Parts: sequence; structure tokens; C-alpha cells
Amino acid sequence: QVQLVESGGGLVQPGGSLRLSCAASGRTFTSGTMGWFRQAPGKEREFVAAIRGFGRTTYYADSVKGRFTISRDNAKNTVYLQMTNLESEDTAVYYCTAGMGLITSSIRNGAAYAHWGQGTQVTVSS
Repeated sequence: QVQLVESGGGLVQPGGSLRLSCAASGRTFTSGTMGWFRQAPGKEREFVAAIRGFGRTTYYADSVKGRFTISRDNAKNTVYLQMTNLESEDTAVYYCTAGMGLITSSIRNGAAYAHWGQGTQVTVSS
């Protein structure tokens, strides 16, 4: 059974940084796509970032481009999200996700991913 376990969330002041981690178990996603989505209270889930397997191509939502960096360590079957210059609008539950065989047009569509973590809370507040 596939499991994705996120860690690294917490409370941070505006302008601060956090690094989220997501460790996958049950299968390897070396050739698959791993990513992050988030959901703020009262809002729909939205795409944040994704990274391809072998090609290492990355994708970002416009709202986080230049502030967030996604990376992965295939040897550890783990994906990371480095978040800098955090804003109050970044407050949300962040979900790790993974999938195989995604086409480029589906990267930002949560329905295309088969596996999801339980989520980790990120709160940006002074």
C-alpha cells in the first residue's frame, strides 16, 4: 500500500521560510510525478508545484513562482518544497501527491494524481 507522509509544517512569520518534506513508501516514484497542492479554509484545493521524475522538469503556480522551490531525492523516494518569503496568503494545509504517467496538460489537475498524503498545516502569521 502506498503511503505519502508529509512533515515540516508549522507557524512562521511573514517573510519567513519553511521546508516541507514528503516521504513515499509502498512503491517508488522515480519515473513518476510528485507534487504539492494546498487548501486554505473556505477555498478549493489548488496546485502549488510539481516535479517530473527522470526529466526533473518543474512546474509552479504563478502565486509561488520565485518564492517556492520543489526538488526530489529519488534515492529516498522523497519530495521537498522549500518555501521562502512566505505571505499570509500561503496559509493552508499542504498536501503531497504522486502519480504515474501524467501528461503535461494534467500536471496542475489534482484528479490526475492517484496518491495523496494526509496534509501538513502551514500558518503564516505575525
